[in-house]
Amino acid sequence: MKAVLIAAGVSLLIALLGTPAYINFLVRKHYGQFVRDDGPTSHHTKRGTPTMGGAVIILASLGAYALAHLLTWWPPSASGLLVMFLMAGLGLVGFLDDYIKISKQRSLGLRSWQKLAGQGIVGLVFSWLVLQFPNSRGLTPASTVISSVRDTNLDLDVSSTLPWVGVLLFVLWANLMIAGTSNGVNLTDGLDGLATGASTMVFAAYVIIGTWQTNQSCAITPSAGCYEVRDPRDLAVVAACLMGACFGFLWWNGSPAKIFMGDTGSLALGGALAGLAICTRTELLVVVLGGLFVLEALSVIIQVGSFKTTRKRVFRMAPLHHHFELLGWAEITVVIRFWIIAGLFVALGIGLFYAEWVVGA
Repeated sequence: MKAVLIAAGVSLLIALLGTPAYINFLVRKHYGQFVRDDGPTSHHTKRGTPTMGGAVIILASLGAYALAHLLTWWPPSASGLLVMFLMAGLGLVGFLDDYIKISKQRSLGLRSWQKLAGQGIVGLVFSWLVLQFPNSRGLTPASTVISSVRDTNLDLDVSSTLPWVGVLLFVLWANLMIAGTSNGVNLTDGLDGLATGASTMVFAAYVIIGTWQTNQSCAITPSAGCYEVRDPRDLAVVAACLMGACFGFLWWNGSPAKIFMGDTGSLALGGALAGLAICTRTELLVVVLGGLFVLEALSVIIQVGSFKTTRKRVFRMAPLHHHFELLGWAEITVVIRFWIIAGLFVALGIGLFYAEWVVGA
Protein backbone atom coordinates (compact mmCIF):
# COMPACT_ATOMS: atom_id res chain seq x y z
CA MET A 1 0.00 0.00 0.00
CA LYS A 2 2.92 2.35 0.68
CA ALA A 3 4.09 2.01 -2.94
CA VAL A 4 0.58 2.79 -4.20
CA LEU A 5 0.39 5.98 -2.12
CA ILE A 6 3.89 7.08 -3.17
CA ALA A 7 3.11 6.40 -6.84
CA ALA A 8 -0.14 8.40 -6.76
CA GLY A 9 1.35 11.31 -4.82
CA VAL A 10 4.55 11.62 -6.82
CA SER A 11 2.86 11.39 -10.21
CA LEU A 12 0.28 13.98 -9.15
CA LEU A 13 2.98 16.41 -8.03
CA ILE A 14 5.10 15.90 -11.16
CA ALA A 15 2.13 16.52 -13.44
CA LEU A 16 0.77 19.40 -11.37
CA LEU A 17 4.07 21.24 -11.04
CA GLY A 18 5.70 20.17 -14.29
CA THR A 19 2.87 21.03 -16.67
CA PRO A 20 3.30 24.86 -16.43
CA ALA A 21 6.97 24.58 -17.39
CA TYR A 22 6.01 22.34 -20.30
CA ILE A 23 3.33 24.81 -21.38
CA ASN A 24 5.90 27.61 -21.45
CA PHE A 25 8.23 25.44 -23.53
CA LEU A 26 5.48 24.64 -26.05
CA VAL A 27 4.47 28.30 -26.29
CA ARG A 28 8.07 29.33 -27.04
CA LYS A 29 8.20 26.65 -29.77
CA HIS A 30 4.76 27.70 -31.11
CA TYR A 31 3.51 24.12 -30.77
CA GLY A 32 -0.20 24.92 -30.74
CA GLN A 33 -3.35 22.98 -31.49
CA PHE A 34 -4.77 23.00 -35.03
CA VAL A 35 -8.60 23.19 -34.97
CA ARG A 36 -10.79 21.67 -37.69
CA ASP A 37 -12.95 24.14 -39.58
CA ASP A 38 -15.87 21.67 -39.72
CA GLY A 39 -16.07 21.35 -35.93
CA PRO A 40 -18.19 23.46 -33.55
CA THR A 41 -17.46 27.15 -34.12
CA SER A 42 -16.90 27.66 -30.38
CA HIS A 43 -13.71 25.60 -30.71
CA HIS A 44 -12.05 28.10 -33.04
CA THR A 45 -10.89 30.09 -30.00
CA LYS A 46 -8.79 27.06 -28.99
CA ARG A 47 -6.52 27.35 -32.00
CA GLY A 48 -2.93 27.73 -30.85
CA THR A 49 -3.45 26.19 -27.38
CA PRO A 50 -0.38 24.09 -26.53
CA THR A 51 -0.85 20.39 -27.22
CA MET A 52 1.11 17.14 -26.79
CA GLY A 53 0.50 17.47 -23.04
CA GLY A 54 0.24 13.71 -22.82
CA ALA A 55 4.02 13.69 -22.62
CA VAL A 56 3.71 15.08 -19.08
CA ILE A 57 1.32 12.27 -18.09
CA ILE A 58 3.68 9.65 -19.51
CA LEU A 59 6.81 11.08 -17.87
CA ALA A 60 5.02 11.62 -14.56
CA SER A 61 3.77 8.02 -14.57
CA LEU A 62 7.15 6.55 -15.46
CA GLY A 63 8.98 8.71 -12.93
CA ALA A 64 6.53 7.92 -10.14
CA TYR A 65 6.64 4.20 -10.91
CA ALA A 66 10.44 4.16 -10.70
CA LEU A 67 10.53 6.25 -7.53
CA ALA A 68 7.84 4.18 -5.79
CA HIS A 69 9.92 1.05 -6.32
CA LEU A 70 13.16 2.77 -5.38
CA LEU A 71 11.81 4.16 -2.11
CA THR A 72 10.20 0.87 -1.07
CA TRP A 73 13.15 -1.32 -2.19
CA TRP A 74 10.71 -3.46 -4.14
CA PRO A 75 11.68 -4.58 -7.66
CA PRO A 76 9.25 -3.84 -10.50
CA SER A 77 7.29 -6.74 -11.94
CA ALA A 78 7.03 -8.05 -15.48
CA SER A 79 3.34 -7.09 -15.58
CA GLY A 80 3.95 -3.53 -14.45
CA LEU A 81 6.85 -2.97 -16.83
CA LEU A 82 4.89 -4.34 -19.79
CA VAL A 83 1.90 -2.09 -19.14
CA MET A 84 4.27 0.87 -18.86
CA PHE A 85 5.89 -0.19 -22.14
CA LEU A 86 2.52 -0.33 -23.85
CA MET A 87 1.62 3.13 -22.55
CA ALA A 88 4.93 4.68 -23.62
CA GLY A 89 4.94 2.92 -26.99
CA LEU A 90 1.48 4.11 -27.97
CA GLY A 91 2.35 7.53 -26.57
CA LEU A 92 5.24 7.68 -29.02
CA VAL A 93 2.87 6.88 -31.91
CA GLY A 94 0.56 9.66 -30.70
CA PHE A 95 3.50 12.06 -30.34
CA LEU A 96 4.48 11.51 -33.98
CA ASP A 97 0.88 12.14 -35.01
CA ASP A 98 0.68 15.35 -32.96
CA TYR A 99 4.06 16.63 -34.16
CA ILE A 100 3.13 16.23 -37.82
CA LYS A 101 -0.14 18.12 -37.24
CA ILE A 102 1.69 20.97 -35.53
CA SER A 103 4.63 21.21 -37.89
CA LYS A 104 2.44 21.14 -40.99
CA GLN A 105 -0.47 23.08 -39.41
CA ARG A 106 -3.14 20.67 -40.51
CA SER A 107 -5.73 18.40 -38.86
CA LEU A 108 -4.21 15.26 -40.42
CA GLY A 109 -1.09 13.88 -38.78
CA LEU A 110 -0.16 10.28 -39.45
CA ARG A 111 -2.32 8.67 -42.08
CA SER A 112 -4.85 6.14 -40.77
CA TRP A 113 -2.83 3.15 -41.92
CA GLN A 114 0.36 4.60 -40.43
CA LYS A 115 -1.26 5.14 -37.04
CA LEU A 116 -2.82 1.68 -37.07
CA ALA A 117 0.52 0.18 -38.10
CA GLY A 118 2.27 1.93 -35.21
CA GLN A 119 -0.37 0.76 -32.77
CA GLY A 120 -0.16 -2.73 -34.23
CA ILE A 121 3.62 -2.99 -33.87
CA VAL A 122 3.56 -1.88 -30.24
CA GLY A 123 0.55 -4.10 -29.54
CA LEU A 124 2.21 -7.09 -31.20
CA VAL A 125 5.32 -6.79 -29.06
CA PHE A 126 3.25 -6.34 -25.89
CA SER A 127 0.87 -9.22 -26.60
CA TRP A 128 3.79 -11.58 -27.30
CA LEU A 129 5.81 -10.60 -24.25
CA VAL A 130 2.83 -10.63 -21.92
CA LEU A 131 2.55 -14.41 -22.38
CA GLN A 132 6.16 -14.88 -21.29
CA PHE A 133 7.88 -14.50 -17.89
CA PRO A 134 6.16 -17.15 -15.73
CA ASN A 135 6.68 -16.68 -12.00
CA SER A 136 7.39 -19.39 -9.42
CA ARG A 137 3.76 -20.50 -9.60
CA GLY A 138 3.79 -20.67 -13.40
CA LEU A 139 1.65 -17.57 -13.86
CA THR A 140 2.44 -15.26 -16.77
CA PRO A 141 1.29 -11.60 -16.90
CA ALA A 142 -1.54 -12.60 -19.26
CA SER A 143 -3.34 -15.75 -20.30
CA THR A 144 -4.92 -17.10 -23.48
CA VAL A 145 -8.13 -17.53 -21.45
CA ILE A 146 -10.71 -14.80 -22.05
CA SER A 147 -11.51 -13.00 -18.80
CA SER A 148 -14.43 -10.99 -17.46
CA VAL A 149 -13.90 -10.21 -13.76
CA ARG A 150 -11.52 -13.19 -13.69
CA ASP A 151 -10.61 -15.95 -16.16
CA THR A 152 -13.63 -17.66 -17.78
CA ASN A 153 -13.88 -21.12 -19.32
CA LEU A 154 -13.26 -19.75 -22.83
CA ASP A 155 -9.66 -20.52 -23.78
CA LEU A 156 -8.20 -19.28 -27.07
CA ASP A 157 -5.65 -22.11 -26.90
CA VAL A 158 -7.99 -24.42 -28.78
CA SER A 159 -5.40 -26.90 -30.08
CA SER A 160 -3.27 -29.13 -27.87
CA THR A 161 -1.05 -30.07 -30.82
CA LEU A 162 -0.69 -26.57 -32.27
CA PRO A 163 -0.01 -24.23 -29.33
CA TRP A 164 0.90 -21.37 -31.68
CA VAL A 165 -2.77 -21.15 -32.68
CA GLY A 166 -3.72 -20.04 -29.18
CA VAL A 167 -0.90 -17.50 -29.12
CA LEU A 168 -1.96 -16.12 -32.50
CA LEU A 169 -5.60 -15.81 -31.42
CA PHE A 170 -4.54 -14.10 -28.20
CA VAL A 171 -2.34 -11.64 -30.11
CA LEU A 172 -5.31 -10.76 -32.33
CA TRP A 173 -7.61 -10.45 -29.30
CA ALA A 174 -5.15 -8.28 -27.36
CA ASN A 175 -4.58 -5.99 -30.34
CA LEU A 176 -8.33 -5.64 -30.82
CA MET A 177 -8.59 -4.53 -27.19
CA ILE A 178 -5.64 -2.15 -27.49
CA ALA A 179 -7.02 -0.57 -30.67
CA GLY A 180 -10.47 -0.29 -29.11
CA THR A 181 -9.43 1.38 -25.87
CA SER A 182 -6.78 3.67 -27.36
CA ASN A 183 -9.10 4.92 -30.08
CA GLY A 184 -12.00 5.16 -27.60
CA VAL A 185 -10.03 7.51 -25.36
CA ASN A 186 -8.74 9.35 -28.44
CA LEU A 187 -12.29 10.01 -29.67
CA THR A 188 -13.39 11.16 -26.20
CA ASP A 189 -10.57 13.70 -26.04
CA GLY A 190 -12.44 16.51 -27.75
CA LEU A 191 -13.49 18.81 -24.91
CA ASP A 192 -11.48 20.45 -22.13
CA GLY A 193 -10.79 17.88 -19.42
CA LEU A 194 -13.30 15.31 -20.66
CA ALA A 195 -10.98 12.38 -21.41
CA THR A 196 -8.59 13.29 -18.59
CA GLY A 197 -11.30 13.31 -15.93
CA ALA A 198 -12.92 10.11 -17.17
CA SER A 199 -9.53 8.38 -17.33
CA THR A 200 -8.77 9.41 -13.74
CA MET A 201 -11.91 7.60 -12.58
CA VAL A 202 -11.18 4.43 -14.53
CA PHE A 203 -7.59 4.22 -13.29
CA ALA A 204 -8.84 4.79 -9.75
CA ALA A 205 -11.04 1.74 -10.25
CA TYR A 206 -7.98 -0.29 -11.24
CA VAL A 207 -6.19 0.84 -8.07
CA ILE A 208 -9.09 -0.69 -6.14
CA ILE A 209 -9.14 -3.84 -8.28
CA GLY A 210 -5.38 -4.40 -8.05
CA THR A 211 -5.41 -3.85 -4.29
CA TRP A 212 -8.37 -6.19 -3.82
CA GLN A 213 -6.76 -8.89 -5.95
CA THR A 214 -3.58 -8.55 -3.88
CA ASN A 215 -5.46 -9.09 -0.63
CA GLN A 216 -7.42 -12.00 -2.12
CA SER A 217 -4.57 -13.55 -4.09
CA CYS A 218 -4.49 -17.35 -4.29
CA ALA A 219 -0.80 -17.16 -3.38
CA ILE A 220 -1.66 -15.51 -0.06
CA THR A 221 -5.17 -16.65 0.89
CA PRO A 222 -6.18 -19.74 -1.12
CA SER A 223 -9.96 -19.92 -1.27
CA ALA A 224 -12.83 -20.45 -3.68
CA GLY A 225 -12.91 -16.76 -4.62
CA CYS A 226 -9.17 -16.04 -4.77
CA TYR A 227 -7.54 -14.46 -7.82
CA GLU A 228 -4.87 -16.04 -10.02
CA VAL A 229 -3.18 -12.83 -11.17
CA ARG A 230 0.59 -12.62 -11.49
CA ASP A 231 1.37 -9.14 -10.11
CA PRO A 232 -1.80 -7.48 -8.78
CA ARG A 233 0.01 -5.24 -6.28
CA ASP A 234 2.31 -3.79 -8.93
CA LEU A 235 -0.61 -3.29 -11.30
CA ALA A 236 -2.28 -1.25 -8.55
CA VAL A 237 0.92 0.85 -8.43
CA VAL A 238 0.78 1.36 -12.21
CA ALA A 239 -2.87 2.41 -12.01
CA ALA A 240 -2.03 4.78 -9.14
CA CYS A 241 0.72 6.39 -11.25
CA LEU A 242 -1.70 6.99 -14.09
CA MET A 243 -4.50 8.17 -11.80
CA GLY A 244 -2.23 10.71 -10.09
CA ALA A 245 -0.73 11.94 -13.36
CA CYS A 246 -4.17 12.46 -14.91
CA PHE A 247 -5.39 14.21 -11.77
CA GLY A 248 -2.44 16.61 -11.77
CA PHE A 249 -2.74 17.27 -15.50
CA LEU A 250 -6.47 17.93 -15.15
CA TRP A 251 -5.67 21.08 -13.13
CA TRP A 252 -4.34 22.64 -16.34
CA ASN A 253 -6.49 20.71 -18.82
CA GLY A 254 -9.84 21.67 -17.26
CA SER A 255 -11.98 24.32 -18.91
CA PRO A 256 -10.64 26.64 -20.16
CA ALA A 257 -7.73 24.34 -20.99
CA LYS A 258 -4.23 25.75 -20.86
CA ILE A 259 -2.94 22.63 -22.63
CA PHE A 260 -4.34 19.60 -24.48
CA MET A 261 -3.10 16.05 -24.05
CA GLY A 262 -3.29 15.38 -27.80
CA ASP A 263 -2.92 11.93 -29.32
CA THR A 264 0.27 11.62 -27.27
CA GLY A 265 -1.85 11.30 -24.15
CA SER A 266 -5.05 9.72 -25.42
CA LEU A 267 -3.36 6.79 -27.18
CA ALA A 268 -1.07 6.26 -24.19
CA LEU A 269 -3.93 6.26 -21.68
CA GLY A 270 -6.06 3.98 -23.83
CA GLY A 271 -3.17 1.56 -24.22
CA ALA A 272 -2.52 1.54 -20.47
CA LEU A 273 -6.20 0.83 -19.89
CA ALA A 274 -6.06 -2.20 -22.18
CA GLY A 275 -2.84 -3.38 -20.58
CA LEU A 276 -4.32 -3.19 -17.09
CA ALA A 277 -7.43 -5.06 -18.20
CA ILE A 278 -5.37 -7.83 -19.81
CA CYS A 279 -2.96 -8.25 -16.89
CA THR A 280 -5.60 -8.05 -14.13
CA ARG A 281 -7.73 -10.60 -16.04
CA THR A 282 -10.66 -8.17 -16.38
CA GLU A 283 -10.77 -7.95 -20.18
CA LEU A 284 -14.57 -7.80 -20.59
CA LEU A 285 -15.10 -5.74 -17.44
CA VAL A 286 -13.16 -2.86 -19.02
CA VAL A 287 -16.09 -2.40 -21.42
CA VAL A 288 -18.18 -1.41 -18.39
CA LEU A 289 -15.49 0.53 -16.50
CA GLY A 290 -14.68 2.52 -19.66
CA GLY A 291 -18.32 2.74 -20.70
CA LEU A 292 -18.06 6.41 -21.66
CA PHE A 293 -15.24 5.63 -24.09
CA VAL A 294 -17.39 2.83 -25.56
CA LEU A 295 -20.33 5.20 -26.08
CA GLU A 296 -18.12 7.76 -27.80
CA ALA A 297 -16.64 5.14 -30.13
CA LEU A 298 -20.06 3.64 -30.87
CA SER A 299 -21.42 7.07 -31.81
CA VAL A 300 -18.74 7.38 -34.50
CA ILE A 301 -19.36 3.85 -35.78
CA ILE A 302 -23.13 4.47 -35.94
CA GLN A 303 -22.67 7.86 -37.63
CA VAL A 304 -20.30 6.53 -40.29
CA GLY A 305 -22.35 3.37 -40.87
CA SER A 306 -25.60 5.28 -41.18
CA PHE A 307 -24.18 7.86 -43.58
CA LYS A 308 -22.57 5.25 -45.82
CA THR A 309 -25.72 3.13 -46.05
CA THR A 310 -28.54 5.73 -46.00
CA ARG A 311 -26.70 9.04 -46.59
CA LYS A 312 -28.32 10.25 -43.36
CA ARG A 313 -26.71 11.20 -40.05
CA VAL A 314 -27.99 9.93 -36.72
CA PHE A 315 -26.16 12.63 -34.74
CA ARG A 316 -25.57 16.26 -35.59
CA MET A 317 -21.88 15.50 -35.26
CA ALA A 318 -19.80 12.63 -33.94
CA PRO A 319 -18.23 11.82 -31.49
CA LEU A 320 -21.22 12.08 -29.17
CA HIS A 321 -20.01 15.08 -27.13
CA HIS A 322 -20.07 17.29 -30.23
CA HIS A 323 -23.72 16.30 -30.85
CA PHE A 324 -24.74 17.82 -27.52
CA GLU A 325 -22.62 20.91 -28.16
CA LEU A 326 -24.52 21.50 -31.39
CA LEU A 327 -27.79 21.02 -29.48
CA GLY A 328 -26.82 24.12 -27.52
CA TRP A 329 -25.23 22.65 -24.38
CA ALA A 330 -22.32 24.66 -23.02
CA GLU A 331 -18.99 22.84 -23.22
CA ILE A 332 -18.55 22.71 -19.44
CA THR A 333 -22.07 21.28 -19.10
CA VAL A 334 -21.27 18.48 -21.54
CA VAL A 335 -18.02 17.70 -19.73
CA ILE A 336 -19.54 17.56 -16.24
CA ARG A 337 -22.52 15.46 -17.36
CA PHE A 338 -20.26 13.08 -19.25
CA TRP A 339 -18.04 12.82 -16.15
CA ILE A 340 -21.14 11.80 -14.21
CA ILE A 341 -21.87 9.13 -16.82
CA ALA A 342 -18.26 7.94 -16.63
CA GLY A 343 -18.50 7.76 -12.84
CA LEU A 344 -21.70 5.72 -13.02
CA PHE A 345 -20.05 3.24 -15.38
CA VAL A 346 -17.05 2.94 -13.04
CA ALA A 347 -19.34 2.40 -10.04
CA LEU A 348 -21.25 -0.28 -11.97
CA GLY A 349 -18.01 -2.01 -12.96
CA ILE A 350 -16.68 -2.03 -9.39
CA GLY A 351 -20.07 -3.29 -8.22
CA LEU A 352 -19.98 -6.18 -10.70
CA PHE A 353 -16.42 -7.01 -9.68
CA TYR A 354 -17.26 -7.09 -5.99
CA ALA A 355 -20.59 -8.90 -6.46
CA GLU A 356 -18.87 -11.69 -8.38
CA TRP A 357 -16.38 -12.12 -5.51
CA VAL A 358 -19.18 -12.21 -2.91
CA VAL A 359 -21.06 -14.86 -4.86
CA GLY A 360 -17.89 -16.84 -5.64
CA ALA A 361 -16.54 -16.70 -2.11
